[in-house]
Order: sequence, then structure tokens, then C-alpha cells
Amino acid sequence: MTLDTVAGRQAYTEDHEAFRQTVRSFLAKEGQPFADQWNKDRLVPKSFWRQAGEVGMLCPTVPEAYGGLGLDFGYNAIVDEEMAYAGVPAGFSLQSDIVAGYIEHYGSEEQKAQWLPKMVSGDVVTAIAMTEPGTGSDLQSIRTSAKKDGNHYVINGSKTYITNGQNTDLTLVVAKTDPDAQPAYKGMSIILVESDREGFRKGRKLDKIGQDAADTSELFFDDVRVPITNCLGEEGKGFVYLMSQLPQERLSIAVSVQATAQKAFDETVAFTKDRKAFKGTVFDFQNTKFVLADLKAKLQVGWAHLDWCIKRHLAGVLTNEEGAAAKLFHTELEWEVMDKCLQLHGGAGYMNEYPIARAWRAARVSRIYGGTNEIMKEVIARKL
Repeated sequence: MTLDTVAGRQAYTEDHEAFRQTVRSFLAKEGQPFADQWNKDRLVPKSFWRQAGEVGMLCPTVPEAYGGLGLDFGYNAIVDEEMAYAGVPAGFSLQSDIVAGYIEHYGSEEQKAQWLPKMVSGDVVTAIAMTEPGTGSDLQSIRTSAKKDGNHYVINGSKTYITNGQNTDLTLVVAKTDPDAQPAYKGMSIILVESDREGFRKGRKLDKIGQDAADTSELFFDDVRVPITNCLGEEGKGFVYLMSQLPQERLSIAVSVQATAQKAFDETVAFTKDRKAFKGTVFDFQNTKFVLADLKAKLQVGWAHLDWCIKRHLAGVLTNEEGAAAKLFHTELEWEVMDKCLQLHGGAGYMNEYPIARAWRAARVSRIYGGTNEIMKEVIARKL
């Protein structure tokens, strides 16, 4: 089974599709055979990042001047789709779709030259640290501080739910550089923190209900000193920078969950046709056919909408509200597909016996992470 069964894609060129074959072959050889072990270990080894870098899967939009391929977001989306469909749990999308964009758009020449080539090669794994215990989605309430001391910042605070937190070599830390600023968002900055800085500590690998190998961690900062030059862009502009990249971040999630939903559907069609029941198969039941027909129709609509979003983003016109709508729609669709497909497998009691298990657990995480969907609705409603 592959995503080639999805007909009528309109977002990609022949070059995109040629790249897809490279990605797919790499994942089949270097990713899928080891995914179960990585989930048991609750960590993807850094060697896999370097292997992916060698075939051009990391940060394809980075300009050639900084070691990248200088391609468009469509190549990122290809990687996201194929990794989600293959069930390979590395946090590449965070590095390629989010962190690279911040450094490309707002980093100094020195920061770009220092970090982007290593991100492309996989020699450096990155994270972005926003969420804190107790702050939830209210970024303006963060307490992590970065106080000036001569030509350094001194950072104190803690972060949680940080993707790539165990593997990270470089973390973009959202901190208050001016705690008295009004409104509060004007006092927020993004500071680059290398993992070998004294006072920086990685906490627990957090237990989750899915995506076990995609490490999610606590991070702690105890009088961490970094040069003033580690500030990304202008001091006090951190919140503005975060908001400006939201359409791509939300689209990235939509791409991955649509592919995961398709994989669950494909696995379920194969399972119901193979599973014997009452001198026939589960697929022979009228209810099974109706459920699968309903899901197939919704997935078809989902792919059409996703391609529309990707094309608009490639043209530079995807809005914040459209990105929010994509994240809302596709995470909800993924959950509906997973839930109904699980029932056709016989329910949760038998889930771990079937390939759908990993995708179902991943969907639960996506929907809870997409539990910010109430926020997505607020974003969309503001433009009504």
C-alpha cells in the first residue's frame, strides 16, 4: 500500500513526485524496519537524522547558500505525507517546517551560516520551547525569563511537551526579555540555546498514548548564559515572529494527519477483506461497506482540500485563518477515520494485534494536540 492509490492530486509537479519516490525508498529501507524498536526505546536515534540528511529529506527549503536544496514547501509536504503513511515517528517536520523557517526568515547571517547547514545534514537536531507548566496555549503568560547581564542573557525557567526535547542540540527558547512590557507580548523574544550550555538540562521523556518514539520532554534552564547575539531577530519581536509562521505550521499538521487517516483506511479495507466471518468476510457485510464508503468519500474531499491549501501556500497566499481551518478539519477527519476503522477491527480490545494500532494511537495524540481546535475555531470566527 502506498499513497499512489490517492487519485487526482493537484498540488505537486513531476519533480515533487520524483522526490517522493526517493523518500519512500529511504523510509522502506532505513525507517519502517526499525520503527517498532524505536517506539519501544521511545526515541529515534540521531543516526537516522543524519541518514535522512544525506538523501535531502531535511529542511529542503533552506537556500543552497546554506547547504540546502532551495526548494519549495511542497517537498516538505512530500516528506510529511510519506513519513506519516509509513508510520516512521521522527520529528523531522518540526525541524524542516517550523524551526528552519524561523532561522531563515529572522536569523542573522552568522546564525544562518552556523546552524542551517547542520540542520540540513542532520548533524544538529532542533526544538522550539514555548509551552510551560501551567501556561497552556497562552504564550503571553510564560514565565521563563532572559535577563541581560553585560553582553549575555541569563535564562531561567522551564518548558514542557517539547518535541525533539531529548535529541535537541539547539533549542529556540521563547522567553520574557522585558517582563514589564505592555502589552505582554511585546516583551517576548526567541533565544537560541545550545544544549551544551551550563545550566541547561533535559528532563523526563514524557509518557504518551501514542507517537512514543517522537520524544517529547521537559527542559530546564537554571542561570543559562548565552550571548546577546543568540537572540533570533529583534528583541521583543518573538511573539510577532511566532504568529507570522502559523499558516505553514498548521498546514504541516494537516498534511501529516491526512496521510495517517488514509493509511488507517487502507489497512482497514485490507483487513476487512481478509477477516473471515460467517462463511464470508467482514467486508461482505453491508454495514462495513457503508462505513468504508462514507470514509472514502470524506478522505477524497480531504485530499482535494489539502491540495488547495498546499497550492495556496506555495503561491504565498494561504491565510492564518485558512491554515487554522486546515488543521481543524483534517485532525477531526483523522479522528473520525481512526475511530470507525477501529470498530471494524473489532474494537479496542483487539487493537494491538493489527497494523492500525500505531496509527490509532498517533491519531489520539494528534487530536489532543489538535485539542487546540477550539482555538482554531476562534481564529476562523474572528474573520467571519
